[in-house]
Amino acid sequence: MLDVGKWPIFSLCSEEELQLIRQACVFGSAGNEVLYTTVNDEIFVLGTNCCGCLGLGDVQSTIEPRRLDSLNGKKIACLSYGSGPHIVLATTEGEVFTWGHNAYSQLGNGTTNHGLVPCHISTNLSNKQVIEVACGSYHSLVLTSDGEVFAWGYNNSGQVGSGSTVNQPIPRRVTGCLQNKVVVTIACGQMCCMAVVDTGEVYVWGYNGNGQLGLGNSGNQPTPCRVAALQGIRVQRVACGYAHTLVLTDEGQVYAWGANSYGQLGTGNKSNQSYPTPVTVEKDRIIEIAACHSTHTSAAKTQGGHVYMWGQCRGQSVILPHLTHFSCTDDVFACFATPAVTWRLLSVEPDDHLTVAESLKREFDNPDTADLKFLVDGKYIYAHKVLLKIRCEHFRSSLEDNEDDIVEMSEFSYPVYRAFLEYLYTDSISLSPEEAVGLLDLATFYRENRLKKLCQQTIKQGICEENAIALLSAAVKYDAQDLEEFCFRFCINHLTVVTQTSGFAEMDHDLLKNFISKASRVGAFKN
Repeated sequence: MLDVGKWPIFSLCSEEELQLIRQACVFGSAGNEVLYTTVNDEIFVLGTNCCGCLGLGDVQSTIEPRRLDSLNGKKIACLSYGSGPHIVLATTEGEVFTWGHNAYSQLGNGTTNHGLVPCHISTNLSNKQVIEVACGSYHSLVLTSDGEVFAWGYNNSGQVGSGSTVNQPIPRRVTGCLQNKVVVTIACGQMCCMAVVDTGEVYVWGYNGNGQLGLGNSGNQPTPCRVAALQGIRVQRVACGYAHTLVLTDEGQVYAWGANSYGQLGTGNKSNQSYPTPVTVEKDRIIEIAACHSTHTSAAKTQGGHVYMWGQCRGQSVILPHLTHFSCTDDVFACFATPAVTWRLLSVEPDDHLTVAESLKREFDNPDTADLKFLVDGKYIYAHKVLLKIRCEHFRSSLEDNEDDIVEMSEFSYPVYRAFLEYLYTDSISLSPEEAVGLLDLATFYRENRLKKLCQQTIKQGICEENAIALLSAAVKYDAQDLEEFCFRFCINHLTVVTQTSGFAEMDHDLLKNFISKASRVGAFKN
């Protein structure tokens, strides 16, 4: 469970108050302001209240939590903050509220007056549902459910993306190269912006004095521009530090560029980089990256659960990824970053109450409550008829008039069938990519399309040069077209090593013929 007490500002709260917290964001130039929600869906604020950033209607600091009544009944979906600080918040209904510092129109309400209470921002957003927000130092960025990006605020370096350097007082859609693109995630550095589109391309604009746009130069960019150096690489996530950028690819690789005076690029030196540079963390796949525009710190989490950090660390410069003892990237910013802020809205799960989903998860393979058992490879798996019938069309028909309490299963192996039944209880799977191929076979046979997608994701995450051909073969066999394309692209990107594996040597003749033909069409064999 995430411990919010690691952030110094929470030492002002009692243990009883800390136990009620479900979401939290620590912000401010010294990490001295915080907004949090409780189990009762109430919003509280605490801290120095610079420029009215607590939204209480005044500029009085408070060492005791005060309830933010103006947002009563609103549930927070995401939140970001600037350097003033100013706050941009999106609700679960897609509404946007802003308050705090506003000298550069970063609140988007058409004025330059500081906002002492949350203001609903609807201009140009009235029919839009905002799903993600990001703040630079004095500018704001939001992403809508239909993949559009809107920006406003300080624009001295083109960070609003309007093509000029005039400040933008109200939300304006960022167009240009993004006009017909579907954006899936956004991020802001101090004075720059990043957007990842659904094809995995990255578009950037704004200040570029440290090379943080990754364009190979240091010239500012007033409109969105594609990072050409990432051609052929599919990016899933982007994170921005003060003046550096991290991206995470669909193969679990991290690239970094921009300012590097604290080693925040993780390249082993302190030289700035204006092109994307690979960051070597460990052989394990990276599943999460983290950075924050108010710090020079970077963090990443591997599929195996290891958390690494690099960059500024309590006055020191860590120039290579360093393995921490933490279990989440949030702790890196609580304990190592200056200031001790949060890089995202924290989500705190209660540890004393079981949800319906958690209760069902506990009951899987429990002989004390089960009324049905499957015999697979000589081993029993315990289940509950009513749940299987609710969750799976196959069982709904096969168990309808079946009063047996034992079902023998010989078509699938024990690990695969157990994983299938566990999925029906948990909505998740935990298998090696090789075992996931067997589960993909089962999912195809039972027509479980969501499970089929999960299997494909697991296979993607576990692909390597040695098993790439075997996984490609499985994708073709089970007509998993997205997975087939992913495996093919991986093989092309690692062609030299893949062609030397035993899997390639033993490749099915027809598959080999098709592979060579397709690889030739994409120019894989050109010198």
